Amino acid sequence: MDWTSWTQQVFGPAVPLNQAMAVFLGSYVLGCLATGYYLVRIWFGQDLRELGSGSTGAKNVRRFLGLGGFLLTLMGDIGKGAVAVWVVRYFTLDDRLAALAMLAVVLGHIWPFQLSFRGGKGMATSLGALLLFDFRLTLLSVGVLLALFCFLRRTVLSGLIAFALVPLLAKMIMGRQVWEVIALSLLAGMVLVAHRKNLIDEAAQLAGRPPVQPKPDESFK
Repeated sequence: MDWTSWTQQVFGPAVPLNQAMAVFLGSYVLGCLATGYYLVRIWFGQDLRELGSGSTGAKNVRRFLGLGGFLLTLMGDIGKGAVAVWVVRYFTLDDRLAALAMLAVVLGHIWPFQLSFRGGKGMATSLGALLLFDFRLTLLSVGVLLALFCFLRRTVLSGLIAFALVPLLAKMIMGRQVWEVIALSLLAGMVLVAHRKNLIDEAAQLAGRPPVQPKPDESFK
């Protein structure tokens, strides 16, 4: 297969393969910087993946570092998503490469190579990347989330449904191109796969069965 020809078909003739690879690898490595994992590792010398829910995200960090750790992790995760897209936009002005950066940074957050591909769930990093990729679509998605929350009264379920609807909103309401819808579908797919346990728990709650809650590690008390 002629990879250069294939890449040019996707990203356009002005984007060489080495540039696309640099964007992907750089964004992926940035995504691998798991803020919550390193905060808990530095503060307690513990592996966050073996505690609580096993996620390196802000919600799990809060169980052990409180509100301050939650906010630091949240800002770090949102920030790296935003930075990945901003850097590409600043140097290339190519929306297709910006979409690649968005996907790669979330991929790195959820499946970081240095943590044996066990990271966070990608919601905050996706939000930061999407905000820089298309802030109008982000605001529209937040509006959908708030509307769903008013009806369902479930934060996680409302957020996941709103995220799943992002590609549809992009196409039906904002008239985005096919390649953008595909990229956003891949983004939503990664987030939903990472939240599969949450989806099972939400389904159990709707069916009247209590979800299984992780127990905080006693060594933090």
